[in-house]
Amino acid sequence: MERRKFLTTAGLAAAATTAFAAPAIAQSAPELKWRLTSSFPKSLDTLYGGALVFAKYVAEATDNKFQIQVFAGGEIAPGLEAANVVSNGSVEACHTASYYYWGKDPTFAFGTAVPFGLNARMQNAWFYYGGANELLNEFYAKHNLYALPCGNTGAQMGGWFRKEIKSVADLKGIKMRIGGFGGKVISKLGVVPQSIAGGDIYPALEKGTIDATEWVGPYDDEKLGFYKVAPYYYYPGWWEGGAALHLMINKEKWEALPAAYKAIVTAAAQAANCDMMARYDQLNPAALRRLVAGGAKLRPFPADVLEASFKAAQETYAELTAGNAAFKKVYDSMVAFRGEEYLWFQVSEYTYDTFMMGEQRRKWS
Repeated sequence: MERRKFLTTAGLAAAATTAFAAPAIAQSAPELKWRLTSSFPKSLDTLYGGALVFAKYVAEATDNKFQIQVFAGGEIAPGLEAANVVSNGSVEACHTASYYYWGKDPTFAFGTAVPFGLNARMQNAWFYYGGANELLNEFYAKHNLYALPCGNTGAQMGGWFRKEIKSVADLKGIKMRIGGFGGKVISKLGVVPQSIAGGDIYPALEKGTIDATEWVGPYDDEKLGFYKVAPYYYYPGWWEGGAALHLMINKEKWEALPAAYKAIVTAAAQAANCDMMARYDQLNPAALRRLVAGGAKLRPFPADVLEASFKAAQETYAELTAGNAAFKKVYDSMVAFRGEEYLWFQVSEYTYDTFMMGEQRRKWS
């Protein structure tokens, strides 16, 4: 009799627990389907792939309850409109370069890279521990966006030129495909910046409509074949010392997510951020070898070009900070952080890397 009473009581307790627990679980882990528009074509598998990696981590961490479908640039929105369609609520999220929108406000540039800014490691340190994520999201909120770092290319190349650049004078009158803030600065040296979509760059170079172009680095540049028509390959891309990508989410959609999903999205974006940099570091060396073997003429920018570019950048920063309080707030943070980071990097990273590179040139194949 006591046994039957225990089983009945236990059964009622279990039923009650199920009745109360199920709605709580459903509320904390709802079924969600989002769309994410990338700014990049599928052919650029490392840039576009960053969004796929992110979406995969989110799906796996939620047992496929939170699914994010990734669309390439142009499929549901033009690549350079990705953040705009997220801002207006047409799409839940995008994977893009913040500096594509610098024309709205130059403060957007800090989310990706600014001339003579931070390298990739410094960029991540500034984002995660230097207060930049908070500063940028304070700014992005005005545009109905919430953003998380979600990829980095590392220091980019300075681009492909049809003729050799021996001094600043050789830059005057050059029509160059270069985006955003970098274009504003380099125009002070006589370069004529051009905005051209990725798929249209090669024909423009081939026809002579433009004289030069920058893109990303060896792995991505090789796919586009620039070396065939503009053989001089310059470095470094001083306007993108550590170009970051961001996951941008419609602010209302972000705020409506359960706390557990916010934590998963944050962790997945950080994992995708690390993944992209590692992937580029693995792919770029072999691609650079192939490009040089195929006829690319690898050149460093002359010292006077870098010095003149740095001076032009400082003039541009002075102009922008004088009239844009949001820009000045983020710029001041970055400059202070950069100073501390280079204090450290020149002691440890620089001396170690310089020694090892010297040993490689002397002894290694």
